Amino acid sequence: MKLAYLVNTYPRASHTFIRREIQALERIAVPVHRFAMRSDRDALVDAGDIAEDYRTEHVLEMGLIRLIGTALGWMALHPASTLVALTRAWACGARGAGGPPGTGGRLRHLIYLIEAAYIARRCQDLGIGHLHAHFGTNSATVALLARSLTGPQFSFTVHGPEEFDAPLALSLRQKIEGAAFVVAISSFGRSQLCRWVAPAQWDKIKVVHCGIEPDRFPLPVALPSGGPHLVAVGRFSAQKGFGLLIEAMAIAAPSLPDLRLTLVGDGELRKQIKGLIEKFGLGPRITLTGWQDEAGVRKALDSAQALILPSFAEGLPMVLMEAMANGRPVIATAIAGVPELVNRDAGWTVPAGDAMALATAIHALSQMPPERLVEMGRAARTRVFERHDIDHLASTLASHFREAGA
Repeated sequence: MKLAYLVNTYPRASHTFIRREIQALERIAVPVHRFAMRSDRDALVDAGDIAEDYRTEHVLEMGLIRLIGTALGWMALHPASTLVALTRAWACGARGAGGPPGTGGRLRHLIYLIEAAYIARRCQDLGIGHLHAHFGTNSATVALLARSLTGPQFSFTVHGPEEFDAPLALSLRQKIEGAAFVVAISSFGRSQLCRWVAPAQWDKIKVVHCGIEPDRFPLPVALPSGGPHLVAVGRFSAQKGFGLLIEAMAIAAPSLPDLRLTLVGDGELRKQIKGLIEKFGLGPRITLTGWQDEAGVRKALDSAQALILPSFAEGLPMVLMEAMANGRPVIATAIAGVPELVNRDAGWTVPAGDAMALATAIHALSQMPPERLVEMGRAARTRVFERHDIDHLASTLASHFREAGA
């Protein structure tokens, strides 16, 4: 089995789950060649991501002349398929024009066509028969166009919520129909993909969760006393709902004098979030740490009694799995795949967009006897290990590759 993975930007601090998946495949003798359009090298802090960067072929670092020359050379050898791919790129670009940022228009899709021709050529040179893209966005577009250019068969993993926000602009139906199979990371995600294709296509949509490595989560440290002490982890972006979390903290704070929150992450809304913290006078209660490596995230989880996830839109976030593996109960909004993992034994799920509901769950946490919180942490840990062991999931994924003839 000769397999390649394709990601737009890789490695990346928020994409360590892809690295774990690749390495788990390689542990069961499924070698993976890494393709990415670009690196996030300057932002990497984790040693594992830095090492992965050296293993990855970054297409745009080949140089413009080599990239275009290789692509045009491949197209000249395959004129008929080039016409098919050009027509497809033009059609996908028309659907993407005017869509949300990142869906692109025709010019961008012509760039994807050049990238796809390069990938098709490299896959032939390396003897790669199957290309797997992560995310149903531009990486899946490149994989689809590479296939149209007589490149390898392809599959892709859809995470959400971006794909679910713009299925038409992203040509999601065309990608599913062109793929050997498609992976959704939750049953909810699968349901959203089924919406856009005929029932005859549904069998090719598989559910394979993202995974964690249980061995990396030894017995958790004791829950801290006092508090409640909460931690939230993620990009400071609109879909994560951190502004609502600040509002919930303001509601809960007057009756909980020791309430504390650590926010791990960064992003475009940092200024807005800091402004809300100042507006509600929560500076002494909320700590912003910036991005942290895996050890830093683990330390933040160790110092908290629970993870809180206020998201408006998600797939099934890795930090939720990591917190549960670390023996921490969770408070999370009941969206997407979250309720498939978080049950009442492991934490609280609340309606999305409801600051009062978040504040009520924080109060419920504060009233929970310490021994009951420990029990919830154990239940969370057991549940996530049963459902998200990366080695078991990699075996399932490998079987899908084999069934597709990879």
